[in-house]
Amino acid sequence: MRTARVERATKESHVLVELNLDGQGVIDVSTGVPFFDHMMSQLGKHSGFDLTIKTTGDIEVDSHHSVEDTSLAFGQALREALGDKAGIRRFGDSMVPLDEVLVQAAVDLSGRPYLVHRQPEIVELIGTFDTTLGKHIWESIVAEAHIALHIRVLEGRNAHHVFEAQFKAVARALRDAVSLDGRVAGIPSTKGSL
Repeated sequence: MRTARVERATKESHVLVELNLDGQGVIDVSTGVPFFDHMMSQLGKHSGFDLTIKTTGDIEVDSHHSVEDTSLAFGQALREALGDKAGIRRFGDSMVPLDEVLVQAAVDLSGRPYLVHRQPEIVELIGTFDTTLGKHIWESIVAEAHIALHIRVLEGRNAHHVFEAQFKAVARALRDAVSLDGRVAGIPSTKGSL
């Protein structure tokens, strides 16, 4: 089983992430930040991962620490669950529409963290959620997962749709990239490691 269990504890938050790459999209997400719960649930569901996230944090200050630490823990869990990456497809991409929004995502499970993120200007709040955290979520996941991720919002104006389509697009790209491919012998790299 390609699974991981990560706990991250700081003075600002405590995070537990359990991840099964070969799951069925069973999700149980509770971070204390409802909109972020909704987004991480999209990531688990549409990737086909089984994903449990339990976060308690200083949300009385704001949601930044809980969102950042959860994203870091998820990235670490993804890296650990992939193990040596033998037999995986490695690359994945998707294009996901959500009403007026269209998002393109591409991922390389390269072992090298790099993010390219393009989205239009959107309102700063969705309910009480600070949308300026959007890029930082992806930065945090990429940093700990050690992956290259490109996200481009090609069309869109509604902030909720812009966010949600990104999470769905990344989920679908990850689903492809982590898939086992019977034609891949060993590590999918001429270097011999990822």
